[in-house]
Amino acid sequence: MSQKTPRLELKNITRQFDGQMVVDGISLQMFAGEVTCLLGPSGCGKSTTLRIAAGVDQQDSGEVLVDGRVISDANIHLPPEKRSIGLMFQDFALFPHLSVQQNVAFGLKSADKMDVAVKLLDKVGLLKFAGKFPHMLSGGEQQRVALARALAPNPRVMLMDEPFSGLDNRLRDGIRDDTLAILKELNASVLLVTHEPEEAMRMADKIALMRDGKIVQIGAPYNIYNAPVDRLAAGFFSDINVIHGVVKEMQTDTPFGQFLTPGLADHSDVEIIIRPQHLRIDFDRNGKGPNPTPQEGVPARGIVKRARFMGNESLIEVQMEHDQSVLSASIPGVFLPKPDTPLWLSLRRDRCFVFPCLHQSRAESNH
Repeated sequence: MSQKTPRLELKNITRQFDGQMVVDGISLQMFAGEVTCLLGPSGCGKSTTLRIAAGVDQQDSGEVLVDGRVISDANIHLPPEKRSIGLMFQDFALFPHLSVQQNVAFGLKSADKMDVAVKLLDKVGLLKFAGKFPHMLSGGEQQRVALARALAPNPRVMLMDEPFSGLDNRLRDGIRDDTLAILKELNASVLLVTHEPEEAMRMADKIALMRDGKIVQIGAPYNIYNAPVDRLAAGFFSDINVIHGVVKEMQTDTPFGQFLTPGLADHSDVEIIIRPQHLRIDFDRNGKGPNPTPQEGVPARGIVKRARFMGNESLIEVQMEHDQSVLSASIPGVFLPKPDTPLWLSLRRDRCFVFPCLHQSRAESNH
């Protein structure tokens, strides 16, 4: 088989509930050994997409393929157990009356199924619990039993729907990392649904960002974070500051200097987006700030509204003099200026994103 054949492929999948389009033309390719995260807010259609891939739900149109073979379309619908797909959901759904080893072996038809269960429990570090029952285990241990059970049939594809959401925060990172290492070792193709950007960044080779039933952007975590497609995409991954301006002759004047805005119509509203960590803070010197630079443009003056220490950084909220808007800046370490302290803010030009104003671009797309 060609290396280029996706292990799992969704082609133009749609699904409606009560006349409402929940999944709207989703196409996605996932390859062996690759972790793809479907990321988006609650209700955007990501879990429905996963359930369609699993065969638990059926699409209205489009195709699901495994290793190039159609397993679901208008005429074919293979049941979940015939798809060579492993499933893990938020609810681990372990059988309370079966031992840990019996839970992992459940559903296997082979004569050596109990030996397979032992090997997998060893792999997930739970062999010593083989004879115990699920209620005797912690949440993290139950999660690993559920992983072992999903891996027992040696699936080519692993589908995971928020599998770590019920875990204690302190446990979560370690269990995510262990799970990822096991899945990579088995060379499975993994589709993970999450609404947590940090989880997607930590686990994914590729992130598909969903909104309103559509994939709005897809790419490696670094690219999707550093080149967001619009303001909502930028804001999904971190806090952002929004500075408004109006285009005039391919540039926009702001209190922070001019920004080039080619390709946008004269008099259209634009949003300049910058994350708090990319704002530079300077002290006020008798009403004067630092000199403008090509890298950081023109500084603008404001006064401190609030400063909070967050552990690794300090978050400072500054009310700008020019329009009374509040911008947030984060500074590594401890920096806690008193309220009403005047400060000057500058924008890292190479870290700014310029987009058409969101309400305007939506209005245009509706015409």
